[in-house]
Amino acid sequence: MKNLILRSLTGAVYVALICAAVLLGGWWFIALFSLFTILALNEFYGLCNSSSGGENAITRVLDIAGGLILSIGLGCVNIGLLSPFTVRVLGGTFFTVYLLYLVVRLVAQLYSQESSPLSNLAYSYMGQMYIALPLGLMSMYYTFPDGPAMLLAMFVMIWLSDTGAFLVGSLIGRHKLFPRISPGKTWEGFFGGVLFAVGSAFVFKLCFPAFFTAFSLGSLCGLGLVVSIFATWGDLVESLIKRTLGVKDSGSLLPGHGGILDRIDSLLLVIPASLLYLVTVSLYA
Repeated sequence: MKNLILRSLTGAVYVALICAAVLLGGWWFIALFSLFTILALNEFYGLCNSSSGGENAITRVLDIAGGLILSIGLGCVNIGLLSPFTVRVLGGTFFTVYLLYLVVRLVAQLYSQESSPLSNLAYSYMGQMYIALPLGLMSMYYTFPDGPAMLLAMFVMIWLSDTGAFLVGSLIGRHKLFPRISPGKTWEGFFGGVLFAVGSAFVFKLCFPAFFTAFSLGSLCGLGLVVSIFATWGDLVESLIKRTLGVKDSGSLLPGHGGILDRIDSLLLVIPASLLYLVTVSLYA
């Protein structure tokens, strides 16, 4: 009972912070998801390099700094906090500095005494692609009409997909979805998650029409489908990473929930997939 209360309180704070950051936008959004980038990269590099005795402190700092440059740089350019001239100047600066990180990181590995230099370098670059890039790209939502509302809808769809999958899977789940990686997931739970996510599109469009004027009901239903599918795959990808490394949780930062990477695993695949979907819908609408 105590663990359930703790888990619920942690989840409520987590949801409230995300909703506030998305609706406030600007530097609030960049600040929260830059923090997520730092925490998630630190967890990821700690997990991946634990079997080899841990990553060198210098390369760990370089990797986290590189992820921050990528995430903040994309955020500043996409959200439009700066003047067009400043965006051009800083956009080029961020890109140049990030290229410098990629080169410096490669050279730094030559001087590292780690037992698995190639593996550590591969983990470093994977963290950039797997975590920093999607979190940075998320700011592209603000470039769409109704951007904040669409971004918040995307988060709600992820949460409802998880909830629907758990409830339906617990009640009637029989057929395993991906037993090699996640024995607890079922096809019934998956379709329950899809139903909840797509169903939320009707609520958004019918109950809050003023906030969703640029996209039709069909487009929102399609977003729900994309979110649910890629949220499931995102969860499975992290399960694959943890199963390969022999760990249960990515960390213990969030009481009752594990690490921050355990909370955003679905998000990391949903962001690029949903952006691709919205760009396609906008082009052919």
